[in-house]
Amino acid sequence: MADTVQFDLVSPERKLASLVAEQVQIPGASGDLTAMAGHEPTILTLRPGLVTATGASGEEVYFVTGGFAELSSESISVLAEMAVPKAEVTQEIVSDLLGKAQAAHDAAEVDNHHETHKLVADLMHIAEDLGFHTNL
Repeated sequence: MADTVQFDLVSPERKLASLVAEQVQIPGASGDLTAMAGHEPTILTLRPGLVTATGASGEEVYFVTGGFAELSSESISVLAEMAVPKAEVTQEIVSDLLGKAQAAHDAAEVDNHHETHKLVADLMHIAEDLGFHTNL
């Protein structure tokens, strides 16, 4: 199994995943990334999206709101601000996140409007992809 990596996903609340994966798709702030064994050491910032780990037992998919990922040739560690298995994402979670993001945007200084607008847009995009309403 030389073509696998150790994948770990943790949030402040709990450890969500620890498994051997063939590849992990990560929503990076600068674009999506698929990491596999032998990847160059990298640290990246996450944007809201889905982390998908593919292993011997199939795919495990998690919704993350942001955080960091540390990649090496042998392991992938995702430290998420908030993470939930995709199957556990609800309209209530989506509405709460969108409401908080919009409030942060409304209260942001002019210098931070682009950042907060991007957060709202990223959350709306992933929520719509998951089939949830995004009315603010």
